[in-house]
Amino acid sequence: MLSPLAAHLLLLRLPDTGTASYWQLMEVFASPQELLNLPARSLAPYLKPVAIEALADYQANPHSHLARLLATDLAYLDAQPSLHCLLFDDPRYPRLLREIPKPPPLLFVRGNPDCLSLPQLAIVGSRSPSGGGNENAERFAAYLAGCGLAITSGLALGIDAAAHRGALSAGGITIAVMGTGIDRIYPSRHHQLAQAIVDGGGALVSEFPLGTSSHASHFPQRNRIISGLSGGTLVVEAAVQSGSLITASYALQHNREVFAIPGSIHNPLARGCHQLIRQGATLVETAQDIVDQLSGLISYKRQELSEASQRDDFFQDDTSTTTKATPPAAKPPVAPPSLSAQEQQLLQALGYDPLPLDLLAERIGQEVGALSAALIGLEIKGLVQQVGASYQRC
Repeated sequence: MLSPLAAHLLLLRLPDTGTASYWQLMEVFASPQELLNLPARSLAPYLKPVAIEALADYQANPHSHLARLLATDLAYLDAQPSLHCLLFDDPRYPRLLREIPKPPPLLFVRGNPDCLSLPQLAIVGSRSPSGGGNENAERFAAYLAGCGLAITSGLALGIDAAAHRGALSAGGITIAVMGTGIDRIYPSRHHQLAQAIVDGGGALVSEFPLGTSSHASHFPQRNRIISGLSGGTLVVEAAVQSGSLITASYALQHNREVFAIPGSIHNPLARGCHQLIRQGATLVETAQDIVDQLSGLISYKRQELSEASQRDDFFQDDTSTTTKATPPAAKPPVAPPSLSAQEQQLLQALGYDPLPLDLLAERIGQEVGALSAALIGLEIKGLVQQVGASYQRC
């Protein structure tokens, strides 16, 4: 008879049998083992034809494709001491995630599975944020990590990566929920960041079978886990059609807090945040606003983890300084080919809110005196305008 883990792995490997199908099946059968011990052809009322064919082949042929996949999965897991599989009844399975509709029946966790029980805040936003948006994500994450919140995000480009890095910079815990198999880092450029997350005491998390590649349909599924793990979700920058709003929508469905940073009315990447605020999300200007709102969750989790004799060093307070949020600036459109490299860099760094010249120089790592000619050129082209001693996009 298959072990509980092997039975879960096999069931979730069946074609067209995902999380939703799993929970429908568990309304009929006591366990995956019970289901898989039945003749495949007898499961016609419960499984799709393609799944029945695959299971019938597995039951008849010890060298079937499904049998080879299962053997490969078990061998891989056995060879990876830092990789954990949490079944739904595992005491380490995060309590908040249990509460969402149709939670993942199996979580692959690389790193520290205990960190999933920490109080968490999700930080999400655009994959192509402005300079100000990146700074806000990193600064908010660093401050909140210092206050005892684990920072949860999706390992994507842009705001996700900035949030992970901000938490790491403060010596905090960060958790990356993936839209791929746990053995596939996406985007590939984030291998080093993923390893830093694990080395820092955090974790990579996925519900997808080993070897699963990136696909657009996976990211809404991933987003529901990001929300489900977290006591609240902060949206830093997001267009109206952004996938970040899917995460916020799940947070509302899960009765979790939703926070949004406002921005310029001219900033396309602020419109998603403004929409959330109109719908009832909490407008935040500082990271302390979030700490105040989630103080009950932080205190409860500290007590819960202390009673369970978990690591005290997850909760090092450093709330002496309140980080003020700079209103996010929009990602500019693709620069025209006629722009010089320096002009393109300036255009990328500027948003729709005035930015002092010295801060602009600091942001792009150049001396103030070296920017004047390029800024004048951008003014002549109608792309930026001077406002006092500051500059902004037109």
